[in-house]
Amino acid sequence: MKDLLLITPPFTQLNTPYPATAYIKGFLNTKNISSYQIDLGLDVILALFSKNGIRKIFETEVNLQEISENSQRIYALREEYLKTIDQVIPFLQGKTPTLARQICSMNFLPEASRFNQLDDMDFAFGNMGLQDKAKHLATLYLEDISDYIIENIDADFGFSRYAERLGKSANSFDELYSKLSGDQTFIDHFTLQILQEKLELIQPKLVCFSVPFPGNLYAGFRCAQFIKEHYPHIKTAMGGGFPNTELREVKDKRVFEFFDFITLDDGEVPLELLCKNVLNPSEDEAEFKRTFLIENQEVTYKNNSKKHDYKQADIGTPDYTDLKLDQYISVIEIANPMHSLWSDGRWNKLTMAHGCYWGKCTFCDISLDYIRIYEPISAKILVDRMEELIQTTGETGFHFVDEAAPPALMREVALEILRRNLVVTWWTNIRFEKSFTRDLCYLLKLSGCVAVSGGLEVASDRLLQLIDKGVSVEQVARVTRNFTEAGIMVHAYLMYGYPTQTVQETVDSLEMVRQMFEMGILQSGFWHQFAMTAHSPVGINPEKFGVTPVTEEILFANNDIDFKDKTGIDHSKFSFGLKKSLFNYMHGINFEFPLQQWFDFKIPRTTVHPDYIHDCLLDDAQFTFKGNSKLVFLTKNVIAENRVKNKKKYSGAYTLLTFHLKTNIVKIDLEQDKAEWLMGVLEENSIENPKKLTAQQLKNQFEENFEDFELFWFSKPMQQLKDNGVILSL
Repeated sequence: MKDLLLITPPFTQLNTPYPATAYIKGFLNTKNISSYQIDLGLDVILALFSKNGIRKIFETEVNLQEISENSQRIYALREEYLKTIDQVIPFLQGKTPTLARQICSMNFLPEASRFNQLDDMDFAFGNMGLQDKAKHLATLYLEDISDYIIENIDADFGFSRYAERLGKSANSFDELYSKLSGDQTFIDHFTLQILQEKLELIQPKLVCFSVPFPGNLYAGFRCAQFIKEHYPHIKTAMGGGFPNTELREVKDKRVFEFFDFITLDDGEVPLELLCKNVLNPSEDEAEFKRTFLIENQEVTYKNNSKKHDYKQADIGTPDYTDLKLDQYISVIEIANPMHSLWSDGRWNKLTMAHGCYWGKCTFCDISLDYIRIYEPISAKILVDRMEELIQTTGETGFHFVDEAAPPALMREVALEILRRNLVVTWWTNIRFEKSFTRDLCYLLKLSGCVAVSGGLEVASDRLLQLIDKGVSVEQVARVTRNFTEAGIMVHAYLMYGYPTQTVQETVDSLEMVRQMFEMGILQSGFWHQFAMTAHSPVGINPEKFGVTPVTEEILFANNDIDFKDKTGIDHSKFSFGLKKSLFNYMHGINFEFPLQQWFDFKIPRTTVHPDYIHDCLLDDAQFTFKGNSKLVFLTKNVIAENRVKNKKKYSGAYTLLTFHLKTNIVKIDLEQDKAEWLMGVLEENSIENPKKLTAQQLKNQFEENFEDFELFWFSKPMQQLKDNGVILSL
């Protein structure tokens, strides 16, 4: 029995919990408020994709004469699906890895239309490992069943989004309300049965739904409706990404037939006050923080509390207790290396900094608190939380879910990880800042960073300035080169159809992307068509950007806005060609194809020089001295041997320093006194020392004993140490 039940409604991710309820539960722990959390989406998927669930799917009556040939085949093979489903799911949960050989034998799983793409599998995945191939085949198997469900049972079904169309830009509540007034769907029966079991077990006083996306909205409302009908004494609340962006202007009273409260932005204080009002009501006027409710028969927004939001250091460590961490499903849907990170494997989620330190991009919701209010957390607290999560979850993988992780904080987190000798794997979202030097990227790699994703957006300097991205194509090229050379995978978010973008700029943007993949400095990417949102600078001042919004009365959701671009270009026609070309480039082929080959309509020739990106990478200021840069000395594994040279050109004593690195050996010769001095510096300034020496301080120390620091610093032996990461300048 708990006071609060925290629910993520179906569906978000199959491979890892969406972190919102874990964040909230961690905060509630600091306030001694009892709570229980469930990922209802996972529970429903596991119930649906089980022998009993599959049997119910095939027991649902269909007209075999009217359904598609693909559905006929799946139905005909129903006994094979019943036989294999309880083997496939545990395999995707990582419990039966030996099944991979059976799956890859190609005569174990029943195959329908999704398997038609297998002709391209070797091309798409190359020498993919046995486990990954089996995961991909098992994913196709699940998608075949999903296709059958969509065609014959529930057209709104989707693994990571259910009835998403009902939540997307739903200015009116009518369509969603109409569906909720109708019969329960096939999926609803699974959802509500599990919900009822949890309600009987937990007996909460307040049920809080975290609704991150439009694809969670219908299920959240359906669950809240069930609670109101069968457990009217339980209060219901909704928060999360969808209400934070879409429901800031909600006016329709019918929404509150389902939810007693809708909270906006950071949920800690609003939820703390809801708990006080629901669990310990008093006769005094109730205080609320950023909360919609019904008062005097009207939708009312109440923000009458003077209580400040908590600092990020005070909200506690995310708590994954109650979630079935060993039952999440790793799938490999498409041949995109970054997408595989999102869908394959379980990651602990953390945030380095609340909000965005840049906060200027004109397509972004920078007027909302989740972007606008920037507050970083100290590296020590972050790594404390990492260690705590490793202890509680057993997982050493971390996804930092920042809008854009700050480079300076990433550096400190990396140093703290190395100082504590932790072995972790992590990735995050960044801006392609010039701060990401070769040395910083190498440090991040050593700390366990395996991938970064960042916005190249429209690869055009004019449009990047209009977006106020604060980067240039040249800068992005150099930064992606630095990450790539450090062994960190780089994913680029790409955009087309930005206001005033011309056809020529779209073609030139594609050429920039082609060259970056050809140079090997990008490994992954994805094209998105520009969408105008209500809370972005473009949405707030559309005339400034040459677009005319198509306005409608807002009674329910308001985020995506239809618009007309003054250029009159139909940007959607570029979608297929951009994505097809990118698929080829990601697999290292067809760079020589003229861009026209990707499109079935006439496009202009690119105006970008064929060596543009190559030339961007030529200027490398590695022989510059920056006195304020901090130096990191990464190894103690040094053996010093005093030797004597006897040669005609040179004779005398010297010291051979041998550095044993993880994957190679670096040997340098130095004069004995300088070698002794350098060994002392390495010992005094090891990674364990939290105080970092600056380059100027090192120069001063050197010049107390020797002359001409620059000659020493840029000498061949010292360059060897810097090139091999023994000395990093940050």
